[in-house]
Amino acid sequence: MPQIFHHSTNTLSRVSIFGAVFVVAGGLGLTLAIARSPYTTQAGVVREQPVPFSHQHHVGGMGIDCRYCHTSVETSAYAGMPPTKTCMNCHSQVWSDSPTLEPVRESFRTGKSVEWTRVNDLPEFAYFNHSAHVNKGVGCSTCHGQVSRMPLMWQQASLQMEWCLECHRAPERFVREKKEVFNADYAPPPDQIAKGKKLVKEYDIHARTSCSTCHR
Repeated sequence: MPQIFHHSTNTLSRVSIFGAVFVVAGGLGLTLAIARSPYTTQAGVVREQPVPFSHQHHVGGMGIDCRYCHTSVETSAYAGMPPTKTCMNCHSQVWSDSPTLEPVRESFRTGKSVEWTRVNDLPEFAYFNHSAHVNKGVGCSTCHGQVSRMPLMWQQASLQMEWCLECHRAPERFVREKKEVFNADYAPPPDQIAKGKKLVKEYDIHARTSCSTCHR
């Protein structure tokens, strides 16, 4: 019986099989890259606000403590947003006629809150408690980055589950002394792991990685 297929068919078959494997692997890799990219996570993307509030100026330049505006960060799941009165404590005297701050003055006159754009916005299915973290020695800049260097605010981290688990699996890599929690310019010491392990024991920190810790 004469040969039905040409000898080159075997080569084409092998190339097709191996090619399909590489295409699938490449597609998977591209999907993962897109999922971790700023396009998806919005990390590093400056958010437009009704008033261009500069953390660099207020925190880095003037040394205002995080808790002056985010008053409930130590006692509540939410850090809290400052009422307009907090802004006006200073701006009734400083830059009181600035056109840029007119939305703030209007809010104070009318009692209607300024509609800020949320920067770090976790999905509804993920539970995060600010007080539980800061009271265990997790600093603001660990999650939010060095806001004292941000002229306009952006999301520093991806906020994806794998990012959260980096800390939950090895808290000694990130924990700091409680007195340094609100230090926006804090830098981890060279012996972070050794000090971290000591603080983990001292602060009774447990590496919680069960699903129900965050997904309730």
